[in-house]
This record gives sequence, C-alpha cells and structure tokens, in this order.
Amino acid sequence: MLFFSFFKTLTNQTVTIELKNDIRIRGTLKSVDQYLNIKLDDIEVLDLVKYPHLSSVKNMFIRGSVVRYVMLPRSEVDVGLLEDATRRGKLRIVFLI
Repeated sequence: MLFFSFFKTLTNQTVTIELKNDIRIRGTLKSVDQYLNIKLDDIEVLDLVKYPHLSSVKNMFIRGSVVRYVMLPRSEVDVGLLEDATRRGKLRIVFLI
C-alpha cells in the first residue's frame, strides 16, 4: 500500500515508464490502482523509431506487472518522507534520477 499511496499523490504529473519489453513511455499520470496499474494521457513513446506502430496512441492503460521502472522528476518527490516510510516498512527503494 505504500507505493499505491505514493503514486496517488503524483496524479496529473508527468512520469516516464519503462516496460519490461524495453518500451519507454512519457505521459501524464491520470490514475493508479492498488495493483499499480497505471493510466497515462498525452503519451509520447521515447523510442518511436523502434516502435512506429505506437505513434497514433494518445492514452494508455498499463498493467502493473509489466512495469520495470517509473521515473519521476526529482522536484516532485519528497525523498526524505519516502525513505522514512520505506525504512519503517522494511522495503528498499533505489532512486535512479
């Protein structure tokens, strides 16, 4: 529930998501559920040369189990609060920013 609560606070922020099949997508986070399924609007595929069939897609629903990374702007993350919460929950988080 820690990550679900965290991602709910990032609604309407721009995020970049890397999928397990190496597709990277940037878009506006519209919603997230308890399974970390993500809905993005106004998407942009970062490797459009490799995936031209995605050029006409404007919004996307991404199943949580296919997400490898979610990259966030550092300015939008309260790093201290998140690190404290992960210590209490005995989870480990790595920031790749």
